[in-house]
Amino acid sequence: MNIFSIFLTGVFAGGLTCLAVQGGLLASSLAQQEEKALAEEGEKTDHVLPILSFLVARLCAYTALGILLGTLGSVVQLSLNARVFLQCVVVIFMIGTALNLLHVHPIFRYFVIQPPKFLTRLVKKQSKSTSMFGPMLLGAFTVLIPCGATQAMMAYATTTGSWLSGGVTMFAFILGTSPMFFLLGYVSKKLGAATSTYFNGIAAVAIIIIALYNFNSALSLAGSTLTFENIFFHSQQAKGDPTQTVTQAKIYFTQSGYTTEPSAITVRGGEAIKLTLINQHGAGCIQAFTIPMFGIQKTVPVGTTSEVSFTAPKVSGTIPFMCGMGMFKGVINVI
Repeated sequence: MNIFSIFLTGVFAGGLTCLAVQGGLLASSLAQQEEKALAEEGEKTDHVLPILSFLVARLCAYTALGILLGTLGSVVQLSLNARVFLQCVVVIFMIGTALNLLHVHPIFRYFVIQPPKFLTRLVKKQSKSTSMFGPMLLGAFTVLIPCGATQAMMAYATTTGSWLSGGVTMFAFILGTSPMFFLLGYVSKKLGAATSTYFNGIAAVAIIIIALYNFNSALSLAGSTLTFENIFFHSQQAKGDPTQTVTQAKIYFTQSGYTTEPSAITVRGGEAIKLTLINQHGAGCIQAFTIPMFGIQKTVPVGTTSEVSFTAPKVSGTIPFMCGMGMFKGVINVI
């Protein structure tokens, strides 16, 4: 998942679900600011500054959390099977969150992780503060009561296995939720039940689409041929002249994925193959080069070079390679 898609997830899913969980706290804090201003000055205050302090503190808190989660995911190098399992757990969690938003069955409420009650009371108590510092503290405290979409994104940040990727993931997601908070901060407590249901429906659909995308990535990591690419586009083929076989090739890591030299890597079955991995600008999960067929995992940080070797199978076909999340992909042709 790239940064832009994470941002859009925040805009269309996170903004709606987070507003339902945390928007009332922001509105309550604004009401306290207004009440204090009327009592002391007899005129209304500008609501922009409290909202901005709330959003900036919230963005900083979740970014720090993303860094922590990404670091946690990098402490132990997960096996390929563990990555597939963890990604499937994330998918199940996201689907359960979406079904809970749609009120399909009461059982799906268990997919919403509730913080301890004393933490919830602490956050709500802070929302009653009349200090300008109150909205800022409240924004930071919302990290204790994440909505369902945010919880799913937190799980994803952990699977990145990188403090930088985890931090960027949560930063982009929370930044995407911010416009909804800013625009609806004044009226979040006035939203009717019908409007809330409408918002929940949009958020649920967005979360399901993202979950299916992640499930497809998990299938790719597992080496399955039942991916969306294979089903709807028959098979994934590399570009170039497939008749020119090689025993050595280069794979470049870029911001948008992988490029190869030659443009189509074609090998003969049964031959030993050596790949030189050159990370030019590929940050995030692109650094985690993976060949599921052989269980190969090689982390190549930006600006470094590494190598992997394997023996091509004797059966003609393709050898898929991808990032550690199964999102950026390429293939090696075997003849």
